[in-house]
Amino acid sequence: MDRETHLPQRAGARPRTTSELPHSQLDQQPEDSRHVDAILAEASSWPSVHAGPSAIAGEGARALMLDAGAAAGPKEAFMVGQEFCHAHGHGDSSLHAALPLPLAAAAQRSGWAEPHPLAHADQALSTIVMLYAPRDRAEQEVVRGLVRASYEYALNQQPVL
Repeated sequence: MDRETHLPQRAGARPRTTSELPHSQLDQQPEDSRHVDAILAEASSWPSVHAGPSAIAGEGARALMLDAGAAAGPKEAFMVGQEFCHAHGHGDSSLHAALPLPLAAAAQRSGWAEPHPLAHADQALSTIVMLYAPRDRAEQEVVRGLVRASYEYALNQQPVL
């Protein structure tokens, strides 16, 4: 199945975000973090994944990392070290993830993601995108699929949605 052609369009306008660091989502946050918590809990159970504090995001950010021996993907599949995804903290339920370029572009076109602001200045890889905070169970499933694709990219596997 081709992930690029099977992403549904995200409902509504894009959320407002910061254009500087820290890259944060400013509105359209869910009532609580249960949707992103569920994504992180599931991802933490995937083989070779461990969760912990982010090595690159601000305080309170929770990262998903591959065990060193499992990190077979290209350097573009990681933000730093073996960290392939992190969720923000302190009321911001958005995430950053590394996605293969065609999928990153598809996620942006369908309204689920935007490039990291440092990518425009060539200070961050163009594979790094912000995934907007899931507002309900249906959006949680789409974002979970994108986080899974980031994991598969980090493993150097072909992502499957």
